[in-house]
Amino acid sequence: MKPADLLDHAENDPALAQADFEAQETSLRTDLLLQQFALLEKADRAVLFVIAGVDGAGKGSAIHLLNEWLDPRHVRTLAFGKPTPEEAARPAAWRYWRGLPARGRIGVVFGSWYTPILREAARRKPDAERLEAALGAARQFEAQLRADGVHVVKLWFHLSRDAQRARCERLAADPETAWRVSDEDRQVASRFGRLRKAAEHVIAHTHEPAAPWRVIPSADDNLRAVVTATTVLQALRHPLPAPARAPKPEAQGAPRHRLVVAGREPGMGKRDYHEALAEAQARLGRAVRLPEAAKRSLVIVFEGVDAAGKGGAVRRVVRSLDVRRYDIIPIAAPNEEERAYPYLWRFWRHAPTPGRAVIFDRSWYGRVLVERVERFAAPADWQRAYEEINAFEAQWKDHGAIVVKFWLEISREEQLTRFRAREQTPFKHFKITPEDWRNRGKHKAYRAAALDMLALTDTPHAPWHVVATDDKRAARVQVLTTLADAVEAALGESG
Repeated sequence: MKPADLLDHAENDPALAQADFEAQETSLRTDLLLQQFALLEKADRAVLFVIAGVDGAGKGSAIHLLNEWLDPRHVRTLAFGKPTPEEAARPAAWRYWRGLPARGRIGVVFGSWYTPILREAARRKPDAERLEAALGAARQFEAQLRADGVHVVKLWFHLSRDAQRARCERLAADPETAWRVSDEDRQVASRFGRLRKAAEHVIAHTHEPAAPWRVIPSADDNLRAVVTATTVLQALRHPLPAPARAPKPEAQGAPRHRLVVAGREPGMGKRDYHEALAEAQARLGRAVRLPEAAKRSLVIVFEGVDAAGKGGAVRRVVRSLDVRRYDIIPIAAPNEEERAYPYLWRFWRHAPTPGRAVIFDRSWYGRVLVERVERFAAPADWQRAYEEINAFEAQWKDHGAIVVKFWLEISREEQLTRFRAREQTPFKHFKITPEDWRNRGKHKAYRAAALDMLALTDTPHAPWHVVATDDKRAARVQVLTTLADAVEAALGESG
């Protein structure tokens, strides 16, 4: 049925007799608990219910009853209102990512990413371009969740204008329930036509078989409860719909980067190195302390070949930063908790606030590097990751982050020299593992993955900088200089 037909049906205000409700209640409650615990035991997906609809339609009452029928210990209910200062300091999606349920769990979201979309759609003169962009972002977000094991089901609670007004008046007349009637509830009747039109538009543009909208007739408490419970039960019973197969990613135009390292010519001398390093560190230090920097965050990503000098570069960078204003995030294989969530969840948790820097020693690019090469991720997963990563970085940049990404490259000969030196140096033993030697044997596969990564994720908002590191000194100076250039340019644009 079309959205208009579904809304028309709900506005007829159908009802369910008390006897019929009681006849279904026991079986519904039993089936819901059985399916909830089957989901918890199997833990192959999370189920996320997005709650929306007309204010005053009884959304809260329906979910309150549902929590009584389910085991609430395994249901996470989140209500998002006006962003808190902590939320406003980060990209808009941060709070939604942070609130996702783990596999095996159920999440219920009030005040979701649809709230600003519906608000825009219900304006007298909506901004068509902004609305279309927001709808596209919602579809993209839900497709990403779905592909990463989150079953998204969206519930729209609806009733007629007269029924909404009567329900609000009934609740307001009783001192025990008057608190449940908000100013927004009282204003619905006067704006009902625009709200209805907005609902039609949003549902039509974001309803997909794998992330459907279900319209819940809400004038009658009994029917609302039964239809809500039935919808939840259907979602728990059925497996996660298979995501649409994404096309194989292709780079546009000629690649900008090639993995070329310097030859064996003499490297930078100590004196020149210390002078150049001090100058670059001073430049970066001055840049991050400019007044404009307090309004921006800095995200620094280090990826590269084993023994290429990521740790050494990080240590030289942080000497320019206030130790109270940065975090270093070393990324290893995901732990058990992290594997229970969508792939980017663990990185979203580290979104920095304005005035802070976060340095990633390896990053989300593990999906298209080690997970691709070692076959920890299916081809469909790492192939779609390029687009997901580009969108992820764009959201951070749009919120004010300066994103600077480094790929540190080293020759095979120099890598072997450093591996052997690590084995022979007592305080460097921890830096060399059997995994490093094994990865060296997969040089061609890792190189191919790196070239694809550079070609497919080198964007204007988050460009890659390839640094040859056979000469450690020159490489460290180049990293610091590139960082200073990026910060100065970004602050100059925003200043």
